[in-house]
Amino acid sequence: MYVAERFRTVINAFLSGCNSCEPGVKGYKQHCGKDYIWCVGGTTVTFERTHDIAELDVGMAGCDVVLSGWIEDYRKMGRVSFITLRDVTGITQVVIKGDAADRFAGLNRQSVISVRGTVQDTRARDYAVEIATTDICVLGRAVHPLPIDPIGRLESSIDNRLNHRALDMRNQKTASIFKMRHHALQVLRSTLVHDKFIEITTPKVIGSASEGGANLFSFDYFGKPAYLAQSPQLYKEQMTIGLQRVFEISNFYRAENSHTGRHLTEFTSVDIEAAFMDYDDVMDVLERLVRQVCSTLATECTAEQKSIGFDVPQQSPDAPFERVTYEQCVSELQKVGEDVGFGDDLLDSHLRLIGRNHPGFFFLTDWPLKLKPFYIREKDNNPELSRSFDLQYGYLELSSGGTRLHDPETLRARLAEQNLNPAQFEDHLESFEWGMPPHSGWGMGLDRLMAVVTGADNVREVVLYPRDPDRLSP
Repeated sequence: MYVAERFRTVINAFLSGCNSCEPGVKGYKQHCGKDYIWCVGGTTVTFERTHDIAELDVGMAGCDVVLSGWIEDYRKMGRVSFITLRDVTGITQVVIKGDAADRFAGLNRQSVISVRGTVQDTRARDYAVEIATTDICVLGRAVHPLPIDPIGRLESSIDNRLNHRALDMRNQKTASIFKMRHHALQVLRSTLVHDKFIEITTPKVIGSASEGGANLFSFDYFGKPAYLAQSPQLYKEQMTIGLQRVFEISNFYRAENSHTGRHLTEFTSVDIEAAFMDYDDVMDVLERLVRQVCSTLATECTAEQKSIGFDVPQQSPDAPFERVTYEQCVSELQKVGEDVGFGDDLLDSHLRLIGRNHPGFFFLTDWPLKLKPFYIREKDNNPELSRSFDLQYGYLELSSGGTRLHDPETLRARLAEQNLNPAQFEDHLESFEWGMPPHSGWGMGLDRLMAVVTGADNVREVVLYPRDPDRLSP
């Protein structure tokens, strides 16, 4: 809004003859001694943008257009200059001939400009059309040298790119990742709404631990202890009382001092909870959701996949996600000489071995109850096992869920078994006295899913401004 108003002020000054401007003089002009904008060209330029670059096609030859975007490249060849202009939708070529080319020689790459010109045919292989112009308005200059090369000709480390993330977003590989993330979020929401889930938003500042108190960020809240929520677990369970099926897509926080390519202290989680569903039912929901995300991205983000150099993984519709039990995994590990027995947690090295046997997406089900949170229900035919699952992509855990306990007395006993104080959960347990239905749910890390579908080795690549133990800014 500020830039647009200033821009109109400049144009109006040119048209009306501002005392501080020299009307009728072609070339760079500065309005009223201010340095926020420069205009190049005649005094009758209005520069009201008419099209996105992606809207240009050969059928528009001879049409006048106004485009706005960033200078990705600038080349002067004798009396002709060529500007590669990009906006968020695409890229085109702008051609400047004759005396006008000399006036524009000072344009900097990555400066933002508006161009008024005529669509014409082109001999360039990379463009369907080009724009012939003599009128350019410089809306904002890029100061050189830039901290990173947004075109990607000069490679920068991920830390340097994250330090200058806004500029990194002009790199088409980076931009493509976040366009795909946008599409994934739309699919997640629309699919869950279609399945009769209601979107909720739960508190992120809480007074007690959601899942037992581990890895919590704590702080003083007006003289009381408070924490950043590590999940919406307790709230989403309570909401099944009245809303039956709920979901949330939001950021949560875990104070894990982990320095890996898949851990963050602030992460985006996709959570559901559904009354009258068992863990098999919510596994089905999760599988449909992941399939729909992959299918949509594969078909609707072809340009983005080309830009990142990776095809979204898909599994055949006729091949459901494999369901592998914990006990089956232990057996597979023992066969290759791993020292692991029933009740042992599966290490990263174990999951990598299992992932080789089960490539792609698969569910790892029926974990030992003692390895799961207090709210997970046991299996009726074997109380040592739980009605729980993880969704894996190879060794990488994407989601964890299961059937929940809904009897308050059993919950109190389970809390005591896990050395947790039931009194700290009384607000939550009270709601179980009001007719809590049987329910199941899961939480899935959106960032990890995006790393899978984009082929990113480091989850920080798919997060705008990632937070980890070493990164608190920008």
